[in-house]
Amino acid sequence: MNIRAHIESSTLTVLPEGRLDTSAAPQLEEELKAHLEGVRELIMDLGGAEYISSAGLRVLLSAHKAMKKNNGSMKIINANSAVMDVLEVTGFSGILNIQQ
Repeated sequence: MNIRAHIESSTLTVLPEGRLDTSAAPQLEEELKAHLEGVRELIMDLGGAEYISSAGLRVLLSAHKAMKKNNGSMKIINANSAVMDVLEVTGFSGILNIQQ
């Protein structure tokens, strides 16, 4: 998995590419921990994510909770149909702010 991240003002945009599974989730989690300090908005651009497993979902939920705890917000953008199916089946689409 390749992860790109960039900060503009107080907005962090994270762009994971590839499979967000058990082997890649810890890498994404570390990337988020390294950059969340002082961030008011987190944008998870999942346009390059081919697949998401329960481990990836856990990282998304953890990031969502961290942002809420710090009075920030998180949104998911550009999720493909395979990723959206997982988000919908698991009920995460009702918890997370997802914009298509």
